[in-house]
Amino acid sequence: MITNQASFKRDGVQDYVSLRTTALIITAFALYMLWFFVSTPTVTYEIWRDLFSGLGMKVFTLATLISIMIHVRIGLWQVLTDYVKATGLRAALQFILNLMAFAYVAVGLFVLWGV
Repeated sequence: MITNQASFKRDGVQDYVSLRTTALIITAFALYMLWFFVSTPTVTYEIWRDLFSGLGMKVFTLATLISIMIHVRIGLWQVLTDYVKATGLRAALQFILNLMAFAYVAVGLFVLWGV
């Protein structure tokens, strides 16, 4: 018999914890960026490049991008299962939207580590 711990299915608790954790990371990044814009009188290319050239900021930004992808994936799954009843259409929409979320993270990764 397969128990809940041995299966690959998600459960509500895992989704709840994942959503709250990713929301905290996204909020922390947004507050940090808000603080940066408020505390910096003029933002030039050099200042912007220097901000993102540090390893800590790259890791923080990458963690935020991955958090956005996870948050979007769970949120889209919840919305699509509630409102799109056709299984084939729902699967196609989930595939396309998850692929787009992954592409955003991949592009962000290349841009981020290219600085």
